[in-house]
Amino acid sequence: MTKKLRIGLAAMLVPAAFLLSIPALAAEPDTARFQLERSGDHFVRLDRKTGAMSVCQDQGGNLVCRMAADERSAYDDELDRLSDRVTKLEKTVASNKGSSLPDDAEIDRTLGIMQKFMRGFMGMAKEFQNEEPNTKPLPQKT
Repeated sequence: MTKKLRIGLAAMLVPAAFLLSIPALAAEPDTARFQLERSGDHFVRLDRKTGAMSVCQDQGGNLVCRMAADERSAYDDELDRLSDRVTKLEKTVASNKGSSLPDDAEIDRTLGIMQKFMRGFMGMAKEFQNEEPNTKPLPQKT
């Protein structure tokens, strides 16, 4: 993962962490979502909703959790994949120069289709105007 992407992610996570640290704005924790199990001198935290596992340690009375190594690797791989995808999309946009306008040939073809349609429609409208109105009374349906 590139340094620029890591800095960008950190810049997004810091404000989110700050907002969550304010008690009035933070939602109440879902105590049934996580399961903690002691394993030696640390804890393993299972997120029952996502299946993610974290390794947690008591540091100065606070439980500090970090992603498990295999999940961190999968997380980094996904970030790298998404970064590559963004780069490819940016190159595609740059090669199109941001222009998705049709060329002159496409415009001429479209105008030709529209003119043909309008001529046919106007011809049918003139035929209806030239027809004699039906002078027979309509049957009573009551």
